[in-house]
Amino acid sequence: MDPKIIALYDEYTHAPLPRRAFLERLAVLAGGAAAAYALLPMLENNYARAAVVAPDDARVAAGRAPIPLPGGAMLAYVATPRDGPAKRAGVIVIHENRGLNPHIEDVTRRVALAGFTAVGVDMLSARGGTPPDEDRARALFAKIDAAAAVADLVALVDWLRARPDANGRVGAIGFCWGGGMVNLLAVAAPSLDAGVAFYGLAPPAADVPRIRATLLLHYAGNDPRINAGAPAYEAALAAAGVPYTAYVYEGAEHAFHNDTAGARYNEDAAKLAWSRTITFLQATLD
Repeated sequence: MDPKIIALYDEYTHAPLPRRAFLERLAVLAGGAAAAYALLPMLENNYARAAVVAPDDARVAAGRAPIPLPGGAMLAYVATPRDGPAKRAGVIVIHENRGLNPHIEDVTRRVALAGFTAVGVDMLSARGGTPPDEDRARALFAKIDAAAAVADLVALVDWLRARPDANGRVGAIGFCWGGGMVNLLAVAAPSLDAGVAFYGLAPPAADVPRIRATLLLHYAGNDPRINAGAPAYEAALAAAGVPYTAYVYEGAEHAFHNDTAGARYNEDAAKLAWSRTITFLQATLD
């Protein structure tokens, strides 16, 4: 697919670009309105695609549950393995700027199947939860109180550590907007043990010395918006002595891990990044 079309869709999903304006510009790039509408299924998320771990998979227990936090109830999708040790680490799964959707629920089940208590959070809980319409969900992200959102995640780390089935260690995985939140959580929560950020914005360099977690950073090769901040972030991590590993997946687009994301999904990069992620979490948290 034309990189200009992928770049336009990335702009649409991250900037305040109205859908009508997006479609008009897409029609110009595609050569007409009919061609533009034919491209949409290849660009937009398709949750009808088969989940990697089915919602009724007998190997995991999963479902929606509100989690009581000091700032108010956090809507969440909680998944645990049915087999394995009685005590296990917890992992927070933080969504993209589309909210807690079927794809993130699937990712949460994947994490549970790897042997963790996994919590897919809904960071739009204070706004009534993730709406089914993605454009509405994206609009709500502009209204999120970032400081309150980070405080909720810090409280969630403590909640996971205090569970009767917890081994006392907690990690977090985030994608896109959620990847940036993992970086901010690592700054704010000294009790966080591990963080995995998929193509996430870097935190302010001055805050990096506060990080105590071990980090794994995944970057897409074709992602200039996110990658612009990576060199300074890595330099700050190295200067502060924060243990981290960073990978760049050449040829991959932003959101390459999301297997519902049509043209931006990169199967080879996604599988490699996920394998590295699970290996990292098991080595750091078990």
